[in-house]
Amino acid sequence: MKPRLLLYPKISVANVFAKETELLTQLQQGALNEALVLWQPDVPTLVLPSGKKWQSSSALENLLIEQGWQLFSRKTGGAPVPQVPGVINVSHMYVWDEKAPYSIPKAYQRFCEKLSAFFKRYDINVDIHATPNSYCDGDYNLNIEGKKVVGTAQRVVLKQGGGKVILAQACILIDAEIEAIISPVNLCYAHHLQEERVSAQVHTCLVEHLSHVASVESYFQNLIKAFS
Repeated sequence: MKPRLLLYPKISVANVFAKETELLTQLQQGALNEALVLWQPDVPTLVLPSGKKWQSSSALENLLIEQGWQLFSRKTGGAPVPQVPGVINVSHMYVWDEKAPYSIPKAYQRFCEKLSAFFKRYDINVDIHATPNSYCDGDYNLNIEGKKVVGTAQRVVLKQGGGKVILAQACILIDAEIEAIISPVNLCYAHHLQEERVSAQVHTCLVEHLSHVASVESYFQNLIKAFS
């Protein structure tokens, strides 16, 4: 069964999340075995996770609008994630091979290996570890010289008739103004009376380590090669 490939150089967060849900359903039903979605947001959008800790409100929405940001609430947990043009997102969905027992670390490691292969195409080595004071921090960040360049997340759903479907996601900082994307995250923390704050200094972008800036299409093609 041929993998499904979708490329969106410019798309709204709401539309791409709806597309992900549609693809995930197809994998659960056995209509697909694998799908890769590469996308970049069309406008600055702060993605708010579900849960009592992060409540969407008109007050928060208005505060973000004043800074030029939209607000979108997703149905899964985590932490606030800033989405702007200059951040490329990877959504890799696939049916887990039942020959091997499912393992969260193993699934993350496989995903990070593919992402690392993308950076290798630019002769850049990445390390996989948590990055204290980064937004949406986790054990499977990709870092360049100790600074976070990729954040990852993973979700598992059951396949009809048995088996598991994995949705692995990555946000790659390609060419974004770090200070500008951290500001709405910290605004969100303050609005929800959270003590935690995110530091711009612990993040980096891919273009900071390149001799020239490539096109979005070029980055997409190298990601496709890394995942093939």
